[in-house]
Amino acid sequence: MIYYTQLIFIKPGCEEEFHTFEDNVLPLLKSHNAELVYRIRPNENAFVEASAELPYEIHLVTFGGKEDFMAYAADPKRLEFIEMKNNSVKKIILIEGFAL
Repeated sequence: MIYYTQLIFIKPGCEEEFHTFEDNVLPLLKSHNAELVYRIRPNENAFVEASAELPYEIHLVTFGGKEDFMAYAADPKRLEFIEMKNNSVKKIILIEGFAL
């Protein structure tokens, strides 16, 4: 099993477009041997310390393996909505990890 954490930074005023993107693509995870473990939208008070811009959302997703992640990223149904992501997301920091 492989874990992906995403720190997602949204362009100002583009929250609704981002939510629509997520509403359409997150249900596809199950068909790619994946599970959304956490979807967090923290406020400023949730951060004890920060030296950089705060993310709008944080996701922790598990996949059976990297090939499942790659298949999800290339899923044609997901790609139908990719312009919404590109229009609304300023940047994403993606962290790959494994349970110890």
